[in-house]
Amino acid sequence: MKLSIGYRAEYCYEGKVSLSPHVVRLFPRDAMQAGVRSFRFATNPHGSTHWRHDLFDNVVAQCFYPREENRLVFEFDAEIAVEERNPFGFLLDSRALQWPVEYEGREREFLAPFMRAARTELPAALRPMSGGETVGALVGMNQWIHANIAYERRDEGDPHPPAETLRLRLGACRDTAVLLAAALRAQGLAARLVSGYLWESVSDPAERKAEGALHAWTEVFLPGAGWVGMDPSNGVLADHHYLAVAVGIAPDDIAPVKGLYFGDRKVPHNLTTTLEIVRGC
Repeated sequence: MKLSIGYRAEYCYEGKVSLSPHVVRLFPRDAMQAGVRSFRFATNPHGSTHWRHDLFDNVVAQCFYPREENRLVFEFDAEIAVEERNPFGFLLDSRALQWPVEYEGREREFLAPFMRAARTELPAALRPMSGGETVGALVGMNQWIHANIAYERRDEGDPHPPAETLRLRLGACRDTAVLLAAALRAQGLAARLVSGYLWESVSDPAERKAEGALHAWTEVFLPGAGWVGMDPSNGVLADHHYLAVAVGIAPDDIAPVKGLYFGDRKVPHNLTTTLEIVRGC
């Protein structure tokens, strides 16, 4: 099937400001199930754009602005071919069938940065007992967050620390993604954060979270399966409805837009975003 994506973000400032270089991650990662056929990216007329891949092989646009501006615009359009994918369509190595999962030497060496766990007091539901089935344990953790952390849409700001999300029992998708990653790492698993697009969520339409918006979820590395996506905001494993844009260890690694503005005084601003994803044949 084909998808057309149209995204626009506009920052409006109450006065002229200077802009630092901005790092933009809006571009789907090519994969076997999702291939980018064409895309267009634009920013302010006087800006210049340089392209690169970052440490995690994300496609990054680095934008520079030589003049003071009173607005900052990012526009992205793409045509993408997507193949259907069963989120449970993977095979685990025999050593990963039972909980807890342990990595071998080469895996552990490579995955070490994704396994560093911060001290967080976790509820029992996010600390599965040993001896159970791995996929069942992961599904249970994912669904517990979905059932116990109410969803809120918050377009700006850093994610809350896991302890704060648990205290509030409330969070945006990036809050629950960070919470799940922390819980997985606390169990000795490698976890990374993912940002991207969610379209036509397969969950109950009345319960869909962040459909038609930039979204964040989590991936866990399982021997034999590789990186498996988990979306605690919706309580499901990620299938072809999830289009990854960026992966990383920390929230800064996957931020869709990252940059600063400067002025000789405090300059208020507001952000307006639109996202349209249309399914073709």
